[in-house]
Amino acid sequence: MDAVKHPKREKHDGPLNERLATSGFRFTPQRQHVYDVLLGDRNHPTAEEVFIRAKKGMADISIATVYNCLDALVKCDLVKQVNLDRDATRYCPNMTEHSHFYCDECGDIHDIALPATTQANLNLPRGFRVKQYEISLRGLCRDCAAKQ
Repeated sequence: MDAVKHPKREKHDGPLNERLATSGFRFTPQRQHVYDVLLGDRNHPTAEEVFIRAKKGMADISIATVYNCLDALVKCDLVKQVNLDRDATRYCPNMTEHSHFYCDECGDIHDIALPATTQANLNLPRGFRVKQYEISLRGLCRDCAAKQ
């Protein structure tokens, strides 16, 4: 298993604007800002964590606006929701197929690359078609395992 490498952070208003428009949403500075927050530190934040980070660069943004922005970004396939057990929903801007590794000790979530054949190796009944799949792994991250 290899950790997923993330591309350098860039200004994404062009592709963001296009994706929003083709999904029936309009571009707003708030959506851009929330998207930039997610791209800036890819540690799978909750909506509350996104709100706290977003307030630093846009003091007048509300929690409701952050939730609305996250909802639009998910509907436009720019961000994935990550749900682990009964924890708060987290958000991931990595749209490549990958799994999530949750460290039981420190609580960090890491993107883990999947072999290209993962979906092909699923033994689905005839006629079934997969639109999306989620695989989550639990255990100890490298740092926490080294401490034990």
